[in-house]
Amino acid sequence: MLAAIASGNTTNGGIANYVGRRSDQITHPLKVLEDCALVAREPGLFRSGRFRYRIVEPLITFYEAIMRRRWPELEIHRAERVWGSVRQTFLAQVVGPHFKSLCRDFALRPGETLYGGFSAEVGSGVVGDPAKRTQIEIDVAVLAGQEPGLPRKILSLGEVKWGEVISHHHLERLARARTLLDKKGYDTRDTVLTCYGGCGFTGELTTAADADSRIMLVGLDRLYQG
Repeated sequence: MLAAIASGNTTNGGIANYVGRRSDQITHPLKVLEDCALVAREPGLFRSGRFRYRIVEPLITFYEAIMRRRWPELEIHRAERVWGSVRQTFLAQVVGPHFKSLCRDFALRPGETLYGGFSAEVGSGVVGDPAKRTQIEIDVAVLAGQEPGLPRKILSLGEVKWGEVISHHHLERLARARTLLDKKGYDTRDTVLTCYGGCGFTGELTTAADADSRIMLVGLDRLYQG
């Protein structure tokens, strides 16, 4: 089951298919992994009852996604050859998900100064786009606390890219998600569109962020500052 999650199967159904069991048959093993703090269950913020599972320790993800599959070659000292063929897998299945987790931790860290309000809940989510028959993945969603009688306020919607320069195209996806969530009854009047980049941002996007307070760019320097 750890191998399933490390391979990108993060939903209950995806894990069950990977291990060849029914969804109800893996409920107890998943609960055991959660109780041992090996796996975290994270709710989808925009769809009630939907959860994704994440391996807490990235070294375990590295073992399951990389080492375990190539163990016979590693045992005969072919580590350099193995690394040459699995480097992209490492970036996609180990580094990428861990970087997203770090960005969500960053979104929880500050007080009211970063997004203009207190970050009561931070997670990920999926926004359906019926007109385009697609789904928009939100890597970092920041919500304010629920106030009685008022729409839930979204402080920020974020896109995370580790190995790719973030461009205006990514910003447009976030803007589209903001519009769709507004139609669903969320308060998005002050929602900040945040791009978290491990490889930087295009000049066009940087210029847009300088001119609009509702666009924020978070690079490695800001992510790791004191």
